[in-house]
Amino acid sequence: MEAKRTKYLSIEQCVDLIVQEFGNDIKIGMPLGLGKPTLMINELYQRAKKNPQINLTIYTALSLEKPVWTNDLERRFLEPFVGRTWKDVPDLDYLMDLRRGQLPANVTIHELFCKAGAYRKDPKMQQNYQCSNYTHTVRDCNGNGVQILAQLLAKLDGPNGVRYSTSCNADTTLETIKLYRDAKKNGLKRMNIGVVNTNLPFMYGDAEVPAEDYDIVIDDPKYYNPLFVTPRLPVSVADFMIGLNISALIKDGGTLQIGIGALGDAIAYGLNVRHNKNEIYNQIIKQSGIGDTYGALIDELGGTGAFDQGLYGSTEMLVDGFLQLYKNGVIKRKVYHNAAIQQLVNEGKIKNERIPADILQQMIDAELINPYLTRKVFASLQRYGVFKADVTYEEGHLVKNGRRFSALLTDQHNLEAINEICLGESLKNGVVLTGAFFIGPTDFYEDLRKMPEEERQKFEMTGVDVANQLYGDEVLRALERKDGRFCNTGMKATLLGNIVSDGLEDGTVISGVGGQYNFVSMAHALPDGRLLMMIKSTRLEGGKTLSNIVYNYGHVTIPRHLRDIVVTEYGIADIRGKCDQDIIKAMLNIADSRFQEELLAEAKKYKKIPEDYQIPEQFRHNTPERLAETLKPYKAQGLFPDFPCGSAFTDVELLLAYSLRAMKAKATGPGAAEIPAIMQSLPTEVPAGLKPFFERMDLVDPKTPEAMQSHKMLMLAFRLAGFC
Repeated sequence: MEAKRTKYLSIEQCVDLIVQEFGNDIKIGMPLGLGKPTLMINELYQRAKKNPQINLTIYTALSLEKPVWTNDLERRFLEPFVGRTWKDVPDLDYLMDLRRGQLPANVTIHELFCKAGAYRKDPKMQQNYQCSNYTHTVRDCNGNGVQILAQLLAKLDGPNGVRYSTSCNADTTLETIKLYRDAKKNGLKRMNIGVVNTNLPFMYGDAEVPAEDYDIVIDDPKYYNPLFVTPRLPVSVADFMIGLNISALIKDGGTLQIGIGALGDAIAYGLNVRHNKNEIYNQIIKQSGIGDTYGALIDELGGTGAFDQGLYGSTEMLVDGFLQLYKNGVIKRKVYHNAAIQQLVNEGKIKNERIPADILQQMIDAELINPYLTRKVFASLQRYGVFKADVTYEEGHLVKNGRRFSALLTDQHNLEAINEICLGESLKNGVVLTGAFFIGPTDFYEDLRKMPEEERQKFEMTGVDVANQLYGDEVLRALERKDGRFCNTGMKATLLGNIVSDGLEDGTVISGVGGQYNFVSMAHALPDGRLLMMIKSTRLEGGKTLSNIVYNYGHVTIPRHLRDIVVTEYGIADIRGKCDQDIIKAMLNIADSRFQEELLAEAKKYKKIPEDYQIPEQFRHNTPERLAETLKPYKAQGLFPDFPCGSAFTDVELLLAYSLRAMKAKATGPGAAEIPAIMQSLPTEVPAGLKPFFERMDLVDPKTPEAMQSHKMLMLAFRLAGFC
């Protein structure tokens, strides 16, 4: 399709045009997570659903859905919460039909990443899963013939007209736009569709795009629906302990990558305590044994002091934890996308953004710039404040107020005049975080929207080809991402250092690779980078506690030759460059003690560790009870709350959720057989103190048999939680 002027259409007109241009074989791609234009894809999906002649293939990742319930008690808890939290947020029709087993045969969904376990038992989604590295997503979708890109856009009306931003999903869309631009020049049919939603925060950096990049822009207030939110999850003791271990490995003046969920919140909380309650933080580090056990590693890689220089966020995902760190004074180290400037900043030759009078000479002496300033080099230095804004570049000269100075800086008098007249006073346009996509809770979006423009510009959004790797501008990115600590999550780790993050050994996909390999690779490529792989030491499955540290496993996401640092709630295993027996010893030290002897026996069975080796006494007490005791006195002081960044649940709902979890744990655990006897001893009347909770569940006076059963089960939940 030849390049045309942007069309401003309705959703119905847009879908009409898609069918007109691409006929009955439509392959469309949408971004991961938040950036899907739900109402537009619903219209296209319904068109295909009504017309079986249309073959619709959707390539995307992380299709978002609201929580669902499986019984009456869950419904009573979730329905009001869902109605309140996702009010007027539209569902993805294809996902709803998929869950009902009603996806038509002429529609195929290829997801490259999904919510953990979302499609574990869905044969269609398992069969159509497309395993791709995040930075290879555009390449792979293009190779499969995807012709259309559709995404949400943010909009900003200003004195210079309307501006657009890819906002929450610069990740793969920027690369796709470039790819489609070239494809159109070669006579191929491609279509970029942007659907405006002014509820999206307008983000800057590479995310800002011109309308001309889009064949179709759909902009109608009736499509400005509320954004999908991801409420914060409770942070457990195990999560907090992983966060504490991680927090001591982060170097002041360094770089941080974290992800979404409880572990990301735990890391952010640990870093906030380190910075703002440093005395008590060091007390916790000492009393928990983290300081004594890993002191040398902490001194080498991290620290326990407050963050004087602060951190720079270089991350795939801008998560709420980063905003919390920014508000609390931890995320504050600015970087500048100019290698010469950044090197001088790193070397301490530029301090507090003040531009030294001899900055140009320093750059020349260090061979950071050529003595002859080209227009391109001048423009870059000016963008970051080295030259004043009113200096221009004309025919090999710098011009200020009519005075002309040669761009050849070898003449000392000329250089001195430039220094006196043309240099700026301080650096500008630095950023404190570079990310590729975001999704989060309601107040996260609100914080971004309310930020003044100048402040929000510090949080730039760009493509994963920039955010997730060094390739393309290795020198600059290595300078910016100094002392990088890339925190990622895995499901399992083997004693020999393999990491399992995305699937099971029978081939079942749990989530996806996403960008994990990128950050593993970057941690090894950077001279001062480290990967911090977080693994919960155990999991509950079928009522049994199982170890996530295993001897071997039939599926691997990150192979052991890329091993680095593994962190569990019980400690830190620095296994980079170690021999096999030392890796095994370090991994045993951070395993749950209920499984250590079995794991050790397995290693001895295969002759991978000396027959007489014994796990040191200090590591033989890795139990949840010990961790709970470690944090207990601090929890009593109000530290380490279940929701350190706030919660979308009311206080009544939080206690209900706690009680329902207690009942579920009992029902799926070894004590399940005791439940019938316990139910016989339950009170027949609702205790006065519990009436608000029964009112919230509409179970004060149950009438139907189903409601009466739910009433009994709720009373059981409170009994098992110790409240009646």
